[in-house]
Amino acid sequence: MDRRLIFSDETENFRIPAQPAPGEPFRVLLRAPREADLSVSVFYCSAKDSGTLAMKAVREHGLYRWFEAAMPGCTVRTEYFFLITSAEGVVFYGRSGLGTRLEGLVPFTADIGFSVPGWARGAVCYQIFVDRFCNGDRNNDVLTGEYLYLQGAYSEHADWDAPVQKLDVHRFYGGDLQGVIDKLDYLSDLGVDVLYLNPVFVSPSSHKYDSQDYDHVDPHLGKIVHDEGGYYAAEAEKQIREGGLQRRDPDTQPDGDPKASPRYICRTTDPENLAASDAKLAELIEKAHARGLRVILDGVFNHCGSLHKWMDRAGIYRKAGDASGAWHDHEGKYGSYFRFSGKETYEGWWNHTTLPKLNVDDSAPLREELLRIAKKWVSAPYRADGWRLDVAADLGHSPEVNHAFWKSFRKAVREAAPEALILAEHYGDPAEYLRGCQWDTVMNYDAFMDPVTFFLTGMEKHSDYRRDDLAGNGPAFFDTMRRAMSRFPRAALESSLNQLDNHDHSRFLTRTNGCCGRLKNLSAADAEKNVSYGLLRAAVVMQMTWPGSPGVYYGDEAGLCGFTDPDSRRPYPWGALNYDLIDFYEYAIQLHKRWAVFGSGSLIPLAAEQGWIAYGRFLKDAAAAVIVNQSNAPRTVELDLRPLTGTAPLRLRQVMETTEEGFNVGRQWVSLAGGCLRKQLQPRSSLVLVTREP
Repeated sequence: MDRRLIFSDETENFRIPAQPAPGEPFRVLLRAPREADLSVSVFYCSAKDSGTLAMKAVREHGLYRWFEAAMPGCTVRTEYFFLITSAEGVVFYGRSGLGTRLEGLVPFTADIGFSVPGWARGAVCYQIFVDRFCNGDRNNDVLTGEYLYLQGAYSEHADWDAPVQKLDVHRFYGGDLQGVIDKLDYLSDLGVDVLYLNPVFVSPSSHKYDSQDYDHVDPHLGKIVHDEGGYYAAEAEKQIREGGLQRRDPDTQPDGDPKASPRYICRTTDPENLAASDAKLAELIEKAHARGLRVILDGVFNHCGSLHKWMDRAGIYRKAGDASGAWHDHEGKYGSYFRFSGKETYEGWWNHTTLPKLNVDDSAPLREELLRIAKKWVSAPYRADGWRLDVAADLGHSPEVNHAFWKSFRKAVREAAPEALILAEHYGDPAEYLRGCQWDTVMNYDAFMDPVTFFLTGMEKHSDYRRDDLAGNGPAFFDTMRRAMSRFPRAALESSLNQLDNHDHSRFLTRTNGCCGRLKNLSAADAEKNVSYGLLRAAVVMQMTWPGSPGVYYGDEAGLCGFTDPDSRRPYPWGALNYDLIDFYEYAIQLHKRWAVFGSGSLIPLAAEQGWIAYGRFLKDAAAAVIVNQSNAPRTVELDLRPLTGTAPLRLRQVMETTEEGFNVGRQWVSLAGGCLRKQLQPRSSLVLVTREP
């Protein structure tokens, strides 16, 4: 029995269906080798029912025979396995593969009521770290010396071409929402579908994961109408002249008390500044929608910043007659929002005093505030298309509270905007969150970024270490992918954010040089040495042809390098673009969008050797094959494509070939012999073949 031919896709035409309605019977299908004498049954189990059904052979084609069974309708999640009996014995088949025992196998699931916005499946997402993308309004730039913040550092305005520094959260390059608006045509031409903005709400840092006010866009990113008051310019500039801003040692000294100048207070609390900045975000989203682009916002609800009006450590919001922040009054309006263990000691996320953890467990008013904020930004006049949720599994102090909050969050957001996406940052198994009542999907580290990075480069995603045993290890790649992907419902997998890198990790192009380290012990120039554009192109081909939503981190398409945070947050190189690489990204995105098989087709591994892999994507009437050579040497591969097509196709059309030197989009036909492909691959290359035009 050829086990490569065993495959379940839950629908006859291999397209993703709507999930079964509550109480509605649904059909399951299993594809198996035609020549084997098999009997097949399906074992199912839910909280209310269980049983075993014999499956009937319903049709044959080429190498395949399809077996079908009608599952009884139910109102809850149903799990099922296939039991396959042949002359070789009995094997069990689940979403994670084949096994001689059920133990350790991941079941197939029918997730009753699970719904993901249709637009999110396979959508190409472009992530923008706003301060580093484009400066469209120089009048809102952060001023050097405007305030004193993390580890005793003054805010600093950096030149656009200046390198980032080891401590970079207080440094600003001036990117803003107007800059994003100015580049919407560029983004449309690139071919992306969705813009994911790192946090845009009022915050004293460049990364803005330490919110000061969830209700308003930061005027430094939006628009400053009133700009009054003094600031610490003289002292800050003196420190710069003396050899750099004088900072505390973060390893030996606690954070200093933040100090906000009158200018900073005016800029970030003046009602007209806030209203104008909120309107700027509404303008961006409206203009993006007019171009067919969607916009999702970054929600940081596990923690806020120490300057947040709920904590108000710097006294920015402390005025006569106003409710005091929790720092000044533990028993006041906001006292329950945080956990204090002393007069000036509170729980911080990972013990960071600038990131006080929100006490969602014990504060009903806090929970209501967060749900109000979640609804606000997906509603008129803003109409954001969803949320990316920062460190979502960390929220709260227990799994029970965490899951209960996200259930309430989903209900609130979907009532305000039924098509809003709920995308969570998550490391590890996401299955318990993907059952139809919490998240839609996740940033796909375990089932994309990590395996792809290790296979192509051998590097860990922060460039902290390398695994030579995983570099080019085809069997390990597919084994990891199979196990990790099995934890997703199909709709969640198809909309998962498949990134090669982002603001928290080293740039993928830098990982290709195999250099381990960070900016604290290496130079920015080290991140750019001996990089491989061949491996980057192969990675992008995998990104655009693998199930999920391809995620491009700003500047990857222009050739940006960088070690992990903060070096991965370099400003976009508008004056020094790699146009050949941009052209490649444009074509790769077009390839992903033009052939439906890459957006909604099934996946099947075709070959896994040391140094190279091949996989197929297929629908009922179309198929594609992708081959990747990770090694530094050319190789001739022989590939049996019959498990992909079910028959012996005579030829395929080559639609892309990438190499270290560039890429080729010629559409020559490739002849096959008995369904087998024989092809020579260049070093660090990839090849994409399709059976027919779209």
